[in-house]
Amino acid sequence: MSSIENTMRQAVMVQPKTIVLERVAVPKVSGTKVLVETAYIGICGSDIHVYHGKHPYTSYPVVQGHEVSGKVVAIGDDVKHIKIGDHVTVEPQVSCGLCYPCTHGLYNICNNLKVMGFQTQGTASDYALIDEKHLVLLPKDIDLRFGAMIEPLAVAVRATAKAGDLKGKQVLVFGAGPIGNFVAQVAKAVGSSKVIICDTNELRLAKAIKSGIDVALNPKEIVLDEAIDTFFGPERRADVIFDCAGTSAAITDEINVARKGSTIVLVAVYGTCPPIDLARLGECELNLVGTARYNVDDFKKAIDLVANKAIKMDVLITDIFELPAYQQAYEKIEQSPEKTMKVLIRVQSENKRSELK
Repeated sequence: MSSIENTMRQAVMVQPKTIVLERVAVPKVSGTKVLVETAYIGICGSDIHVYHGKHPYTSYPVVQGHEVSGKVVAIGDDVKHIKIGDHVTVEPQVSCGLCYPCTHGLYNICNNLKVMGFQTQGTASDYALIDEKHLVLLPKDIDLRFGAMIEPLAVAVRATAKAGDLKGKQVLVFGAGPIGNFVAQVAKAVGSSKVIICDTNELRLAKAIKSGIDVALNPKEIVLDEAIDTFFGPERRADVIFDCAGTSAAITDEINVARKGSTIVLVAVYGTCPPIDLARLGECELNLVGTARYNVDDFKKAIDLVANKAIKMDVLITDIFELPAYQQAYEKIEQSPEKTMKVLIRVQSENKRSELK
């Protein structure tokens, strides 16, 4: 190290609702390890569950940060595809490579899966030591803020792919948070003819319209059946419905408004088991499809969509906090959900030059 100290800041959630900024040693590279200077970190719904002590698979203390962008500043001797100066994002799934899903191309549902920031260390520090296989290159003309949002966009890429070819299809999305917004945007980008998004949060609905979604509806203010009939047509309705809300009310509405033979894709993570009308599900031959996270190809497609300006990223960002204010970011989300969409943590200035040996 030259002008940079041997230690770095690291944000540690020591218990629910308590984040401490500690000083720790900057890790050293070896083998296939890469040292990434962290630029931005995104906060997602699962992170918020950890903050509230409600994530079933995370214990404390934990270093969060799985939505991330950064710059490579040092590489191990065995690194082959990454070089110093590269801009990268992180594919944060740590799979075993041995179980049935892993050996059949489904490492995203590995039987022994760990995710950085939850079951293994995340990137909430000035520098993060990441194995080369978890890094995905970012074009240098992509804003590093957007680089930290590739992970949730990859969730949307996989979810839309699980529904099959969406070209010319009519799509209905429940939940207009970041994931729901991205699902709707990706659906439009891959050729869906019409897209409706539903939410009770007016900020999210406004963001959806700014993102180019055709119609944004508040189910509390309209008769949903009638609105869907008006926009999609009473016979055809929605070809595909995406559940990005994760509430009992939403899944009930989705099944009730689904056209016979249509598809419902479950994108949201449910904290409790919702009641489902299995009789209607069977009688109407509805296809209920699950989707979980992503793989590296989903990351690459997400990056291509951003590079081609097919996705409006900046519309989603409502707040940027500095690393020492990590806890204040959560407090803002908790206190003002109606005014909050995507929250980022800025770790390093984009103009800062690293001088690691």
